[in-house]
Amino acid sequence: MDKICIKRLEVFARHGALPEENVLGQKFLISATLYCSTRKAGLSDELGDSVNYAEVSRIIKESTEGHMFKLIERLAEYLAGKVLLAYPQLEKVDIEVEKPWAPVLLPLETVSVKITRAWNRVYLSIGSNLGEKEENLCQAIRLLEEDTETLVVRQSSFIETEPVGYTEQDKFLNAALEIQTLRSPEQLLDLIGTIEQTLKRERLVHWGPRTIDLDILLFNDEIIQSDRLTIPHIEMANRMFVLEPLCEIAPYAVHPVLHKTVLEMRNVFQSLHTNLRK
Repeated sequence: MDKICIKRLEVFARHGALPEENVLGQKFLISATLYCSTRKAGLSDELGDSVNYAEVSRIIKESTEGHMFKLIERLAEYLAGKVLLAYPQLEKVDIEVEKPWAPVLLPLETVSVKITRAWNRVYLSIGSNLGEKEENLCQAIRLLEEDTETLVVRQSSFIETEPVGYTEQDKFLNAALEIQTLRSPEQLLDLIGTIEQTLKRERLVHWGPRTIDLDILLFNDEIIQSDRLTIPHIEMANRMFVLEPLCEIAPYAVHPVLHKTVLEMRNVFQSLHTNLRK
């Protein structure tokens, strides 16, 4: 992947755990590696086709000077988010914050924190079967878009589906979303929980009626099994209301456990249920 590198930009700011660091300030050296395609700019010779490193340097300088954090870990995290949000065409960024005047009372050249942060590609399933179903879905999508660390990239059409499991309820309206987010899987789960709470989801019956339902289907190519999360979603290959809208926006996304595309999973599901009906 192509890289644009900014090395050891010097900024005077007031970050530190000691009170005197916040009052007196000190020098910080900040480096950034920006991962993006430079081919278009390389062919056109136009600045507008690239990521302007002068603008990025200004963002880093103003963001470092304009805030006060106790830890350079927090500063590095903040700067990575600011740069990625300013330039969505960046795939990822490395940020290194050096603190050459760190008060450790020992001879050293510098201490530093270096992090890598990237946009995560995530696929979500979204559904509703209570109240104004289409408006519920639209409100959930708007709340996702309002999150400063999340971009809704692609949305399927809304499809009406029969309930699964508990069938004594109204039909569902379902869709699939592709998002990009700077959030971790757990942070995204927290956001989804907040959105569901805002839209007054109630979990009264397993697989029962709900105002809104948001599920993480795929998160990059990651496989996660924890008390809070299972990714890929454990039931996605067995749910046509998940596969049909997802196939519309990401037919060739690959399930990292089954090693099948969404299109292949949908075709297998259709074939199996066609044979069962014969």
